[in-house]
Amino acid sequence: MSDDKNNIEEEPQDKTMLEHAKRLDEEDRQRREAERDMDMDIFDGVRASDGNPVQPVKIKESDSFCFSCHKGVSCWNVCCHGADITLTPFDILRLSKHLTIKPAEFLKLFTVPAMWHGADMPVAKLRMSGKDGKGACVFMDEEEGCTVYEDRPVNCRYYPLGMAAVKMKGAEGPDDFFFLVKEDHCKGHEESKELSVSEFRKEQGVEPYDEQNRGWVEILMKMSSWKVMGGPNGTVVPDKTKQMFFMATTDVEMFRRFVFESTFLQKYLIDPELVEELRTDDELLLKLGFDWMKNVLFNEPTIKLRQEVLNDAIARAREQNPRGAS
Repeated sequence: MSDDKNNIEEEPQDKTMLEHAKRLDEEDRQRREAERDMDMDIFDGVRASDGNPVQPVKIKESDSFCFSCHKGVSCWNVCCHGADITLTPFDILRLSKHLTIKPAEFLKLFTVPAMWHGADMPVAKLRMSGKDGKGACVFMDEEEGCTVYEDRPVNCRYYPLGMAAVKMKGAEGPDDFFFLVKEDHCKGHEESKELSVSEFRKEQGVEPYDEQNRGWVEILMKMSSWKVMGGPNGTVVPDKTKQMFFMATTDVEMFRRFVFESTFLQKYLIDPELVEELRTDDELLLKLGFDWMKNVLFNEPTIKLRQEVLNDAIARAREQNPRGAS
């Protein structure tokens, strides 16, 4: 009798678990479909100056192409007008230091706020001159070219290449792929200099940018794949969370004040030695911001709550939903 009773009591639970598993499988299927379409979304977003779509060519890191940009090219500086440049966290950090100004001042003077279309998350874009935003880049000199060349944004370094990252089911991390864009106005493709994608990336110094921005790219990629379902786990990301994401990824000084002057360190378990490094290491602070947002947005174990805080959260959850607590 006791065995029969146990079986009867377990059936509803097994059914619930089965339904939950089916729901997760369906969510995973929809996300995989969204991720397969991400490269097409990226390609559709590449447009020529006349507004018509550009046909990019997908290439591997070992593939070679001809390209060179220099003062002797007839299209010199044309691509620096009306450019749509999303600034990465490391771009903002490097440019702020180059100009010896605070990130908040840099954002105010040289950027415009925007939403990254794929993920519906806030980003900063490089300001273009002119009332319609079709003028020259704020850092461009008509004669000399880029005035911040040594710390220019990674999108400028990559041109005419594009890079995207897509993580498929079962993969440990995202896979990078590259695409070559040939716009009608660009005569750099007619130059004889030939490099592989790998050689070009090394020449342009993009590796440290890709490394530092990896966490940010992963967040935007995951938000894009979740968007088809209304947000992470089917929930809309609150505006306050989006504001925190913007702060953590664009203004290291404000984020540092948040970490050290709020209850952040009372809630999260951070190694004491790491805490001291965070006081001065901006790049490390960016990585903490990425880990924190992955935890907030996707509940990833990238950063740990202190045990007493976790216990308190579990207790509150049980009080609010006593029947669902285990």
